[in-house]
Amino acid sequence: MEPLTTAAIAIGTVVATKALERTGEMVGETLWNKTGEFLVTLRKHSPQIVVAIEKAPEEPLDYGKAVVELESVAKANPEVKQAVQDLAAAAKAETNPKFTEIMATPNLQKLADKIGQVVMSGGTGNIQNMSF
Repeated sequence: MEPLTTAAIAIGTVVATKALERTGEMVGETLWNKTGEFLVTLRKHSPQIVVAIEKAPEEPLDYGKAVVELESVAKANPEVKQAVQDLAAAAKAETNPKFTEIMATPNLQKLADKIGQVVMSGGTGNIQNMSF
């Protein structure tokens, strides 16, 4: 899996898990635990990303910026990289149908592709207003 896609899935997982929690739905224990572990690990290395992710969806999250920042932190910190990979794997294994439906939207792949295009073009392009 491409690193940007993995980062997008990790961020999308946290946001989707929070959205389901608000509606009274729960995800599986493994995904719940991996989400918590991811946030704890990321908070040690980049608390500003965690704050932004935790505020979503009440406050708009610049997904593109968050994914790029997460990928940068993951490259520099093996612990974060592993947490991102573990969370993405747990998200792919989740069986809650509503969670699976949210994560199956093509927006995650579109987001990762768009970020990749912006990064390859030297930062020119608009990745704002991407949502799930």
